[in-house]
Parts: sequence; C-alpha cells; structure tokens
Amino acid sequence: MDNIDHLRREIAKREAELEELKSQLAVAESEERQDSAPAEWNWPLLPEEYDRYSRQMIVPRFGLQGVYRAPLRFSSRQESDMWEKGSRSSKVPGCCLQVAHSTARVGMSKVHSAISYLRELNPSITYKAHETHLSTHNAREIVSSYDLVLDCTDHPTSRYLISDICILLRKPLVSASAFQSSGQLIVLNSPPGKGPCYRCVFPKPPPPESVVGCGEGGIIGPVVGAMGVLQALEAIKLITRGGLEEGDDAEPRPTMMLLLTGMADAPFRSVRMKGKREGCLACAEEGGLTLAEMESSLDYAQFCGVSKPVELLQPEERISAEEYKRILEEEAEHLLIDVREKEHFDLCHLKGSINVPVQRFASHRGDDPPAWLPANLPGDSPIYVVCRVGNDSQVAARKLKDMGLDRGGSRLIGDIKGGMKAWRDAVDPTLPFV
Repeated sequence: MDNIDHLRREIAKREAELEELKSQLAVAESEERQDSAPAEWNWPLLPEEYDRYSRQMIVPRFGLQGVYRAPLRFSSRQESDMWEKGSRSSKVPGCCLQVAHSTARVGMSKVHSAISYLRELNPSITYKAHETHLSTHNAREIVSSYDLVLDCTDHPTSRYLISDICILLRKPLVSASAFQSSGQLIVLNSPPGKGPCYRCVFPKPPPPESVVGCGEGGIIGPVVGAMGVLQALEAIKLITRGGLEEGDDAEPRPTMMLLLTGMADAPFRSVRMKGKREGCLACAEEGGLTLAEMESSLDYAQFCGVSKPVELLQPEERISAEEYKRILEEEAEHLLIDVREKEHFDLCHLKGSINVPVQRFASHRGDDPPAWLPANLPGDSPIYVVCRVGNDSQVAARKLKDMGLDRGGSRLIGDIKGGMKAWRDAVDPTLPFV
C-alpha cells in the first residue's frame, strides 16, 4: 500500500511538472504568434483570440469590452498591452466547478488538478496556485491581488473569513454553496462598501452539530455544476457591467439570494435580502472590523463553535477495528449498532449490525428501553456502536449509558474507534466507504 501511494504521488508530481511545461510552451507560442502578426494588424485582439472569444463578443451588452474586462487573458505581455490600451484584465481566484478534477489526477492537490484542467481549455492564461489554507495570517496577501472573489468553500469558518477580508479589502464576493440536492447563491459587498456582507445575511453561524459536509451528507453532482455555472455567470456580470467599481456615487444593488431545490418541479426561486445590517461587526460604517483586529484577535473556529474532536468515552470504552474483528471471529455475543443514516447503512454495513440513526438517540425520552433494542439480548452482553469516523458513535454510546443500559457499569457500552473508515483501512479495504 505504501508503494502504491508513493507511485501515485510521483505520478501526480510528474503530471504537474508536465502541465507547467505545456503552459510555458503555450505562452511562448502565443508570444511568437504575436511577434509575427502582420505589421498592418491594428485590431486590439490577436486573430486567434477573435476565433476563441467571438461567440462572447457578439452577445448584447457584453461585446469587446466584456472580453477586455473578463478574466480570460493573464500572460504578462498581453496584460501590459491591455494597460497601454486603457483596459485591464480582471483577476479572480477560485474554481467553482468540480468537473475540473478527474480520476487520472487522484493524488494531485486540488489546486494543481484544477489548473491542469483549465490549461487544457486555454493554455495561454497564466494561472496562480495558492497551495495553502486561507487564514487570518495570509488572507490579506492572497486576496489583495484580485479584483473579485468567488467563495466555493463548504464550511462556515471559511465563509466568514472570506467575507470579512473582502469587506476590509473592498472586493465584491460571489458566494455559492451546494449540499445534497439544494444550493444557494448570493452576491455580497457589491458595489464595494455598499452591499451587505455574509455577516449581515447570517449574523450567527449555524450550530456546529448541524454542520455536515458533503462527504457525510451527500451531494448530487449536477447541483454542484449548476451552482458553479451560476456563480461564474454572476462573476462575469460583475466584471462586464462595471460591478467592480466603487465610489460615493455607486448605487447599492438589490441583494437577491437564489435558492435551488434540485428535486422540486420548479427548482429555482429568488428571495430579496435586506441591505447592510446596522451595527454589523464587519461592515458597519463606524466601529467596524479592521485588518489589524482580524489578523490578531479573531478566532473563526471559536466563533463558529468548532471544537476539538469528540472525546466522550474513556479509552477503555473504545476498541480498534482489529479488536472488533477478533470479537466477530470468536463469535462472542454482543450487539453492534450502526448510527449512520439509512442510506449509508444500505450501501454497506458490518455483519450482524442493526441500523439506528443517531438522531433517534436524541429523540428518545424516558427511562424505558428503546423499542429497537433486541428483547433477547442478555443483560451482560456488550453493546458496541459504530459510525462513519468515530464521532457520532461516542455521542450514541454516551446516550445509551444515560438511558441506564450499562446496568450500573456491569455491561460494557463502547464504540469502534475511527468508525467504518478505520474498518476499511485496517480490516477490509474492499469496503465502500461513503
């Protein structure tokens, strides 16, 4: 297994190097074509660029100026030419489409995988990779070099940080999210300093226990694609319609949130949002957040209630996947409760386990044994709990103890450390981990 992982990393490294060479070649060829262009060529774009962008340039209210403003051309020579003509290229960080990744690039970092995909679409652009997590310490340096930001992240801590730095650096923000079969899209801080921020729309973060990633809650691929395409469209609208400009005379635009309910007969609806919220921590005109405060004293994990990994059980109450394998092999009497959702359980589960989603533990009231507990379970037989990665199982085990099912300590109630992921990694690599 280690050798396979090593080979994957080496392949990903070589592919990234090859893509970089291809990009350099494309830029060199583009510059050579530009140098060899006919002396009498007086049009603002190169001949091949008219071929590439012609369908965009003939769109009403987009035209040639839209191509100038849009984030299409970033090679150093082209950029300097555009400055001389009185225009500029807009710079936008982020990639809002999961289709940028492929099976062939498994093992490559997502940022380099996305760049590899984009270079295949247009190798003449210079792409900049920020291979790091955005934090209060590097947000200013990264975001300051761009004109517009697209938030494609999936956690509240990142969303509040991105919104705050966009407010402080006066950058419009296009924020989109997708989960299961739903999505939402909103344009914030547009025009800069006039539109609401993420904190205006969501003053309080969601309860941490309600934040579930796509890896656990699931996601329908077309929902991500739809939200990504719409996010890109909003970015183009901002760039081509002057939405990046700021000033005292800039009028705030109505802030609309687009909601997608993918499985509904009428999947799209829009909700008009209020403008800037009075007294907002980030964007209040007086007493608002400063860069120094953000970089020195804001803790986004604490603000969103993100805590350390769940530690509700004692070490002796937790067993490894290998230890549970031995229990199965010895056919020792016990009960295994799988607390994942039914959809996860139906896809794969361990032999002999019963499915009781963790929400049912929270809803149980009273001292009576729950209806799902097998009536023929001997009083001293251990009860083990398993979940996806070992967090919900501890919550459920603790609840079972609170119900008195440990019989004053005479019955062991514990969980499998690391959950189904640990079972796949240590015992059965053929298990589909979902």
